[in-house]
Amino acid sequence: MADRWLASGAGLVLITFGSRGAWAVGHDASVHVPVPAVEVVDTVGAGDAFTAGVLAHLHHTGRLVREGVDGLGAEPFTFVVGMDGVLRLAPRRSEHVACAGGDMVLSAGEISFMREAEQWTVSEVSNQSTGCCPDVSSWAEVARAVDAAELRRPSGFTHEVVFRRCPDCQQHNIVREDDFVCVFCGSDLPATWNVDPTA
Repeated sequence: MADRWLASGAGLVLITFGSRGAWAVGHDASVHVPVPAVEVVDTVGAGDAFTAGVLAHLHHTGRLVREGVDGLGAEPFTFVVGMDGVLRLAPRRSEHVACAGGDMVLSAGEISFMREAEQWTVSEVSNQSTGCCPDVSSWAEVARAVDAAELRRPSGFTHEVVFRRCPDCQQHNIVREDDFVCVFCGSDLPATWNVDPTA
């Protein structure tokens, strides 16, 4: 499998095998890295932590090739901020609910990055998530999560989406141009956010 990825243009392929460690396979060499025996409490986020650790090491050692990351911000990512305050990313066409592992979230939407003055910056971010329907007030949670990741960011959502649930037909609506009327049944929509999935 690694050969196929390398033939497609990848410079490095990483393969994880859980308790059996990981392989790093390049064009000229490969290396196996064992892992210490530990008692596993929870595997949630293990892959994210592994990838982040490898990327941080490659970046800090100057081995992350610039050409390989220039197009990273070309398409937005799906994001969620979990109840633990951690920013999680997935490919744009991923469902927010899947990105969150089916758990509740503090916020969700789409996010884009760009490289600016040798630092990654959030270039665009919205609360556009029809699966989670976060309120625009969830920006505070997004800001905390982005700050914790040590990324530059805008001062708020660059594109705000106003979600409301119709009290009569229970359908979710996107409010456009301050027209708080349900597109499904014509009922008035509330002025305050009411799409809380726990309600």
